[in-house]
Amino acid sequence: MPVKDATLQRRFAVHGAAEAPSRAHMIEGASFEDAALHFVENFHPTANANDEVSLMVEACDTGERQCFRVHTDTGETAPCD
Repeated sequence: MPVKDATLQRRFAVHGAAEAPSRAHMIEGASFEDAALHFVENFHPTANANDEVSLMVEACDTGERQCFRVHTDTGETAPCD
């Protein structure tokens, strides 16, 4: 019997926090945070004056949503305020 991969990929819909959900891109990732980082790497959203972008990440399988601030230079993430 095959062993399941510990880094199971999930599908997420990711878009800028100020954008409409219809602007979301489908991203595969191991977690909400991983999906947010993949989005920044692949779509290069415009950062604010602090070199951060705010992203809404929604799990396609559960509908759970989380908001992250991602620093575009360092890749550090934090929950939105």
